[in-house]
Amino acid sequence: MTVAVDAAALDELESGFAGRLVRPTDDSFDEHRKVWNGSIDRHPALIARCAGADDIVAATRFARRTGLPVAVRGGGHSFPGLSVCDDGIVIDLSLMKGVTVDPEARTARVQAGALLGDLDRATQPYGLAAPSGIVTHTGVAGLTLGGGIGWVMRKHGLSIDQLSSVQLITAAGERVVASEAENAELFWGVRGGGGNFGIVTAFDFNLCDVGPTVVAGPIFWPIEQSPQVLRFYRDWIADAPDELMTIVMHRKAPPLPFVPPELHGKLIVGVVCCYTGPVEVGERVVRPIKSFGSPVLDQCVPKPFIEHQAMFDPSFPPGRWYYFRSCDVAELSDEVIDITVEHTRRIQSPLTSFPIWQMGGAVARVGEGETAFNGRSAGHTFNINAATATAEGFDAEREWVRGFWTALKPFHTSVYMNFLMDEGEERIREAYGPEKYERLTSLKRTYDPGNLFRLNQNIPPG
Repeated sequence: MTVAVDAAALDELESGFAGRLVRPTDDSFDEHRKVWNGSIDRHPALIARCAGADDIVAATRFARRTGLPVAVRGGGHSFPGLSVCDDGIVIDLSLMKGVTVDPEARTARVQAGALLGDLDRATQPYGLAAPSGIVTHTGVAGLTLGGGIGWVMRKHGLSIDQLSSVQLITAAGERVVASEAENAELFWGVRGGGGNFGIVTAFDFNLCDVGPTVVAGPIFWPIEQSPQVLRFYRDWIADAPDELMTIVMHRKAPPLPFVPPELHGKLIVGVVCCYTGPVEVGERVVRPIKSFGSPVLDQCVPKPFIEHQAMFDPSFPPGRWYYFRSCDVAELSDEVIDITVEHTRRIQSPLTSFPIWQMGGAVARVGEGETAFNGRSAGHTFNINAATATAEGFDAEREWVRGFWTALKPFHTSVYMNFLMDEGEERIREAYGPEKYERLTSLKRTYDPGNLFRLNQNIPPG
């Protein structure tokens, strides 16, 4: 190991551990230390692949006894790589993928290592879903604890808005249930406050009617039409029904089978739709955007929701080098549109693509103070992403992201916590606002006064 670990503590951990402990000398160490973002290269002292809650309790107590830093890994999708650490212990939940659905009660219990695809595959046979994200290999845990934005949020709210309770292991290794009826303040905090208060082992969701068929998919135009497309899009969504969710994408057209060869490598703008109501109504709702200008590709058609959920998987695979900066804006004003088009034209990498999320609907109808999540009144969320296959070209794309984000700064309103990089305590304070930040700090003092769980978008106990 790269650091000295208390041998007696390690023996005690191993004696009752049902999962597997992976050491730097093990053949599988490199496989299990890798995370989704390929630019992250860290070497923990130990990886504890937990088989259940008992293992998590044991690993947490081991970390307290040894003083090792703790990283918690669900899906491993943390943008800044906070699910792995140098010279510490990774409490890896990826073996815990169970999803239990009760179709009559319309509920699901989801273990903390489950991915969005696991959740969808379990719920969609009943025409049900829990609000989740847009890349199926994202972890349910990290997505939910940060809020959970995705394709059905305008109709059914964020992931946390359909969360009824969680089971959690505190920094002291104690088991706690949090819901509106039990430990309500903790339940408020985990709905947007991330992993600051403990390790959630299971999530209980209320399920919503979604699919199994939706009207969904992208419509693309050449970049030259982007200013007109964005202005038309802005007006078109002004009175959009809650059933309609859209994401605007800018990128170089990828060499995928459904993309005509003459478009490969050319900058394009796309509006990706998902209408979760009746198909015949959805086809009418999306008709105006499908008919605008001169689209070069139209894939917005009735399809299985589970297929649409995986649409972005090829654009964000594990192992690429990623860098993000994010912000919320109130509206797509002419100035915001012009900045967006200008910076899109500077994209160099064929792998860089960035979504602009349409917010509003059910998300905005939950009171700002009801959960720790901040930014319910946002009009749109920018997730400015640069991606390269390797380190080559990465620095230039990263500077492109920073320049774009800075140009939008006069229009920033808030930020989605799951889209933050390692941007420091002040940025986190700004993101929550003073009242929520103080309330979260008080919760931190109660449940993790020693800040054991600090490798996250951290809220120190003060």
